[in-house]
Amino acid sequence: MKPTLLAVALLLILPLGAPASAAAQQATPAAVAANPAWVARSNAYAQILLQAQAPFQPEQASFFGVPGYDDRVYDLGPQYPERFRTAMARARTELQGKLASERDPDVRQDLQILIGAADQDIEGSELDQRLQLPWVDVPKLVFSGLNGLLSEQTPPERRARALERLRRYLGQAEGSTAIATLARQRYEEALADPSRLQPTRIEVEQSLDNVDTYIAGIGELFARYRIDGAGEALAALKRQMTDYAQWTRAQVLPKSRSDTRLPPELYAFRLKQVGIDIDPQLLVQRAQLEFMETRSMLRQLAPLVAREKGLPASDDYVQVIRALKRDKIADDQLETHYRGVIDRIDPIIRAQRIVDVPNRPMQMRLGSAAESAASPAPHFLPAPLVGNTGQQGQFVLPLGNPAAGADAQYDDFNFAAAAWTLSAHEGRPGHELQFTAMVERGVSLARSMFAFNSVNVEGWALYAEAEMVPFEPLEGQLIALQFRLLRAARAMLDPMLNLGLVERERARQVLEDDVGLSAAMARQELDRYTVRSPGQAGSYFYGYTRILELRMRTELALGDRFDRLAFNNFLLDQGLLPPDQLAQAVEQVFVPSQR
Repeated sequence: MKPTLLAVALLLILPLGAPASAAAQQATPAAVAANPAWVARSNAYAQILLQAQAPFQPEQASFFGVPGYDDRVYDLGPQYPERFRTAMARARTELQGKLASERDPDVRQDLQILIGAADQDIEGSELDQRLQLPWVDVPKLVFSGLNGLLSEQTPPERRARALERLRRYLGQAEGSTAIATLARQRYEEALADPSRLQPTRIEVEQSLDNVDTYIAGIGELFARYRIDGAGEALAALKRQMTDYAQWTRAQVLPKSRSDTRLPPELYAFRLKQVGIDIDPQLLVQRAQLEFMETRSMLRQLAPLVAREKGLPASDDYVQVIRALKRDKIADDQLETHYRGVIDRIDPIIRAQRIVDVPNRPMQMRLGSAAESAASPAPHFLPAPLVGNTGQQGQFVLPLGNPAAGADAQYDDFNFAAAAWTLSAHEGRPGHELQFTAMVERGVSLARSMFAFNSVNVEGWALYAEAEMVPFEPLEGQLIALQFRLLRAARAMLDPMLNLGLVERERARQVLEDDVGLSAAMARQELDRYTVRSPGQAGSYFYGYTRILELRMRTELALGDRFDRLAFNNFLLDQGLLPPDQLAQAVEQVFVPSQR
């Protein structure tokens, strides 16, 4: 069961918030737009679905700003999938009734988005319950839920409720049962159906490896935010999480599966869930072509970078990239270096008229050890989308992958040339600008929280990278192409691994030898394709190509009247509309307005 709220978090790979940097805390608050009348009415309808979902995943509802859920925890009670589907069906029926009487075309479109989100929640819940055993990584769930509340983005009066949430996780609050107990009960009762898939050995082993990291991370959060009276609960947390890990090692690990492939219908749904609406074989073919073309571009650029940096002349781009990686930035200087690059990007965006950007600094910080365990890849944490009073999202950069053992250290992000394209993707003009625009420009909740899928989020961020490439130094351009090669590799390898068309070892060789990733980064990529979020990795490439196709059609339609600044601003104004609806908006509204 993965409600839309949880899907949003998973697709962004959220470990949830932590303290912002000093520079970020001094940033000018965002100006939150006053909603037009139709948006206000649409948002009122969105509450129907939001309030139906939130009791089942209150941690995510709380993170996105929905009031009333700060002290609540994930519902793992008896028959929770059936109860969830009943709630979704009831909300869908109510929304269908609103659609029958609504006349405003924008509100009608939003109602259709909401109804579609409810349909997808019901479909996903049915598939998961029929095909998979409900084993839960409880220590990770507890860490993520508390980390989302104990954040600089959360007001102190809300942070104070973290102790009540912890007690509910532990079964110490009135009417609550320990979440570890509920998780064991749901898993054990599902064993009666031998046709349901066990969890993969990889995810179970990584969960066991990270238990102590999560326990320590929770203790650090309570200490940092000075939540008094938590000593007894934290001691109980350690006992319960240790006991759950021992049970997992004894009862779940021996039954876990080594074959990471999903049943075809479940993998097809995962693709649909992230917004990939073409046959995976066709996605593989397109990605293979992009991989070959991007690799050729890297071979052309590598000698120019080598000459400029005083390296031995070579068209072997992997060797040139590895030489650039030797310009390592120390951990205690990494945030400062990235901040310097970020401060140089905004003036370029304005001077080149790429897109409008706010007149305030962006937030960026390093990830903690526990966050890196929960999400071992660079990611963006959005600010609250409901009731935002000026909070900003954060670009979070992990330093390693604790589950990777001896291969824990990344060298893919901590060198100078990498800062350009990562900042453009996670920051501006990528994720940070996209989510900030939704808050500041008054985009409806239907088009932000419920139209969300990974194709329209990651597609924009990769497109934003491409918009910045011509204005970056040569070494920055080389790494931008390397990461574009990675996105093509993802769209190729994710389906191939899940369809049984390539072995994991061969995929690892592609990532390390052809893309040039570190062993730690390659491992977390492979885990992502097969365990963490099967199907999601292809969304970058697919979303990017859909925006490029739309832009080309728009340029052909407008000729010399095409204005890149106006086009990119219009895309952001639409929120997170899926590609087909975005194309319709461009063709029916933007193109006529430009003529």
